[in-house]
Amino acid sequence: MPVVRERTAPRTRLPAGAPPGRRPRPSHNLWPYALIAPAIGGMLYLLVYPLARAVLISLQDFRLRQLISGDAEFVGLRNYRTLLADPRFWEVVGRTFVFMAVNVVLIMVIATLVALMTERLGRAGRTTVLCALVLAWAMPVVAATTVFQWLFHSEFGVVNWLLTSLGFGSFDRYPWFANGTAAFVILVVLIVWQSVPFAAITLYSALTTVPAELYESARLDGASGVRIFRSVTFPMLRPIFMLVFSLEVIWTFKAFVQIWVMTRGGPGDATTILPVYAVQTALSSQRYDLGSAASMVTVVLMSGVLVLYFRQMFRQEDELR
Repeated sequence: MPVVRERTAPRTRLPAGAPPGRRPRPSHNLWPYALIAPAIGGMLYLLVYPLARAVLISLQDFRLRQLISGDAEFVGLRNYRTLLADPRFWEVVGRTFVFMAVNVVLIMVIATLVALMTERLGRAGRTTVLCALVLAWAMPVVAATTVFQWLFHSEFGVVNWLLTSLGFGSFDRYPWFANGTAAFVILVVLIVWQSVPFAAITLYSALTTVPAELYESARLDGASGVRIFRSVTFPMLRPIFMLVFSLEVIWTFKAFVQIWVMTRGGPGDATTILPVYAVQTALSSQRYDLGSAASMVTVVLMSGVLVLYFRQMFRQEDELR
């Protein structure tokens, strides 16, 4: 009868001089930290350092001479007191919130409708809509802004030509960008047109994850389309709606390129919001300290809006549980 030998685990040799009964500790692997170190370093350099530098400049007397010589004097909160005492600053703050609210509401409503429509289209129609959204989303901001300038040009613009051809003679050579309300509306249309594709594609992707059985049960119970969206679709997609809403608040609150390229905040202050006001303050009189203070106030206000929104959303979720 063959002898069966039991297999035993190989013994780990202790290093010389090690006390008996203790095993050597495994060496720490630093390779994962080395892999993420470039990303962390880039983030600190590109995000944290500019923010810290802006905070420091907002607490100094920093003008053109200090920019060249580098001997800025620390003045504490004096720049913030000067900024908050400026009536024009508060007008810009109010205009910024109006601009943000109008844009975000239009973006969320139109993006939701586009996503719901795309979900109900056939394969060919869905592919066409998604391709059009991606192409609109991929257009560079400066290029899209330049196209809108051409469209609303007072003499050679397509919009004036079309309105005049339809019988609206008052729009012949109409100076859109010389009218504050018209310039404001054009900027809203531009930013909504640029922002809807991302929001619509994101919401459509989320809609595809909702089980079809929920819709069938709601229809069998006699629920209308609005009731289905309110009781089934929106509760299922609440986190995605919250995410898209937060991103749109951030993007519209800090909109700068479109306004600066198209109107530079004019005519007058009709299209001046906080980011444009900060650049105007820094460049017009070389008051980089006040410009940095305005930027910090913008960050605080934007963070406050998001905190209030998240708090309200979490409170609603707690009430539903």
